[in-house]
Amino acid sequence: MSNVFQGRSFAKEIDYTPQELAYIIDFSLHLKQLKKKGIPHEYLKGQNICLLFEKTSTRTRAAFTVAANDLGAAPEYLGTNDIQLGNKESVQDTARVLGSMFDGIEYRGYDQDVVEELAKHAKVPVWNGLSNQWHPTQMIADFMTLKEEFGELQGLNLIYCGDGRNNVARSLLITGTMLGVNVTIASPQRLLPEQSAIDLAKQYGEETGAEPMITSDIQQAVVNADALYTDVWVSMGEEDKFQDRLRLLEPYQINRQLTDRIEGDWILMHCLPAFHDTATDFSQYVSKHFDIQEMEVTDEIFRSDQARQFQQAENRMHSIKAIMALTNGNLFIPRV
Repeated sequence: MSNVFQGRSFAKEIDYTPQELAYIIDFSLHLKQLKKKGIPHEYLKGQNICLLFEKTSTRTRAAFTVAANDLGAAPEYLGTNDIQLGNKESVQDTARVLGSMFDGIEYRGYDQDVVEELAKHAKVPVWNGLSNQWHPTQMIADFMTLKEEFGELQGLNLIYCGDGRNNVARSLLITGTMLGVNVTIASPQRLLPEQSAIDLAKQYGEETGAEPMITSDIQQAVVNADALYTDVWVSMGEEDKFQDRLRLLEPYQINRQLTDRIEGDWILMHCLPAFHDTATDFSQYVSKHFDIQEMEVTDEIFRSDQARQFQQAENRMHSIKAIMALTNGNLFIPRV
């Protein structure tokens, strides 16, 4: 039997070809249909999956756990108090130990070099649940959601509004271009993506026909949008920068005034959590100290008919399931 995905890690999106990413998205949609119809798909039956979390997460942990269970595998969670990555035990030694016990390893943390080194030494597939540089499992879910909504990806216009330097914006820019989506990053001048990410997106655009764009003009950027995408204004570990980010990003809030500029049908996307009201301790703190009740998206838009963030969140599980099954399930996929 043959499988072009078997045994491969998913440390970053560019480890795969555009055609392979498109296949993963289609397979994710297939597995979602099997799940909805109650058709078993235990491709990893008897396997044990390690979930390494240096950064906490609701969706990533839940998605990997349910996906592993659906595939017949047993997931084991190891949090920051359970692992010694780079502290008392090297990443290489950790990879060799865990790789000898588990059939696959998920890693969610900070440094991209850690997930790369795990993948190099574990001798089993390693899946990046998030690093500071890349967010590949999120991307498969995001473009899966777009394909569900629009039927195809080629030629769609996705506008990211907010901090253009974070891992989500960077991944959207490059992955979207790989898949033929015209991705615009609309950010303040100080928060635009680094030039290397822009150059890489343009290279892929020459192959796929997609036209990546970087701009600070949010008002013009959204006019032809098929999808608006946003993320939190302050990422984990950056809370001390909040006052500055608030001043810079307030003009990039997705609100009714902005969406009224869109000329056609559109959807809202958000990787969550979202600060659209004051229903959390953090948002109440922000409201009290900075006098703002809604941040990257208003509550009106978040709860509108265009909102697809919860569909997106569900798709994290289906897409993660597809990634694990393709790379570890001995499926027959001779070519892509």
